[in-house]
Amino acid sequence: MLLRWFRGAQVRASRQRTRLAEERGATAVEYAIMLAFIAAVIVVAVAFLGQVTNNQYEKVTFDP
Repeated sequence: MLLRWFRGAQVRASRQRTRLAEERGATAVEYAIMLAFIAAVIVVAVAFLGQVTNNQYEKVTFDP
């Protein structure tokens, strides 16, 4: 019984090592998705800040 448990532990450890070896890092697709998300956040932020800035400049009056 102890031998069966030990062998099961070896098999599980081997499968875990194989799984970890297959996951090497982010692929180009994952980097492209992150880049698209960051670009979208930048576009939204610039559009919002542009609107706020434009509203501030429209409030300025030049009274003679």
